[in-house]
Amino acid sequence: MRINHNIAALNTHRQLSAASNMQSKSMEKLSSGLRINRAGDDAAGLAISEKMRGQIRGLEMAGKNAQDSISLIQTAEGALNETHSILQRARELAVQSANDTNTDADRKELQAEVKQLVTELDRIGNTTEFNTKKLLDGSAKGVTEAVKGTVSLNNNSGVTITSAAIDGLNTAAGTDATKSNVNGAYMIVRTDQTTPGTFAAGDYKIVGPDGQTSTDITLTDKDTLTFGAGILTGGLTTLAVGDLEANMKVGESITLVFGKHEDASTDLDGSIMTQIGANAGQTAFISIGDMRADALGVKDIDISSKFGAATAIETVNNAIQKVSSQRSNLGAMQNRLEHTINNLGTASENLTAAESRIRDVDMAKEMMTQTKNSILSQAAQAMLAQANQQPQGVLQLLR
Repeated sequence: MRINHNIAALNTHRQLSAASNMQSKSMEKLSSGLRINRAGDDAAGLAISEKMRGQIRGLEMAGKNAQDSISLIQTAEGALNETHSILQRARELAVQSANDTNTDADRKELQAEVKQLVTELDRIGNTTEFNTKKLLDGSAKGVTEAVKGTVSLNNNSGVTITSAAIDGLNTAAGTDATKSNVNGAYMIVRTDQTTPGTFAAGDYKIVGPDGQTSTDITLTDKDTLTFGAGILTGGLTTLAVGDLEANMKVGESITLVFGKHEDASTDLDGSIMTQIGANAGQTAFISIGDMRADALGVKDIDISSKFGAATAIETVNNAIQKVSSQRSNLGAMQNRLEHTINNLGTASENLTAAESRIRDVDMAKEMMTQTKNSILSQAAQAMLAQANQQPQGVLQLLR
């Protein structure tokens, strides 16, 4: 029998230390709810779960970004709703002023209200902002494709103007060399018949978007309208018409409504970029054009004359269509962002579940392990006491 080294006690002590260590780890996991409390618990699992945590937090913030972007869109769209109301009122006044039951004094008062409405359009465009960022003054246009100039016809006369002729004018308005540079309507109205059967340019009045007589369109002859540089950049573009003298009676009119050609914009710094993903490059861009009176073509409308009022009706119609288009684009982007938020929420939820499987502890399983380690620890303590008693048997030999 040897007493200098109690091998049984040493072995039992080693087992006790191991059981106590395992019990301590189990208690740590149960108290924290985490399977991985330090890198040593699972080095690879820690690295993977930390990467997942970064993605999860990025997805959650991207969802908040998308919600903030929706708030920005709603701010702009709310302002444009009022812009629409102003334009509808201006059109209503133009329709009223075009009626000859109004005197010149009446039309002057109607024009005074229109002037105030136009001023309010500019105020809304200049002051609408989100978190101090201007929205409707054109500074948020960003990167956009070119918008081709357009021409539409409202023919209230017996003159024949073919669709092919209008298509050709539309092509000219949307071509870089001869693009349309005006938003608004031009009305050609016959006011007199000096000599029946003989064409005279003086028998026709051409009214521009400002309600005043315009020289941007000239009547070259009874079959041709010529457009100057005030309308088309290239100038001298013509439109074939079917004999003004024979087919247009006094009081009849032809109205041409022009939409301005807008070049493509590459101003990335001016765009509204929204980060809608957890990683770089996962972005969307919100584009809002200039919604002030000049850009809409209504800055100079004048309804103080009946022909000016009649022209203003079409000019304001054109502006209403432009605002409608912008609101439609904003609405489409809002719907897109709402789907983005739903997708981000789903991705975050699934990634959180995966991260939880790596990082979180299974409480029931760990309680089983802790109970086992507790029993082993208690048993090892008892056996260590027994092992420490074994060398005392040597004393019996001394009796």
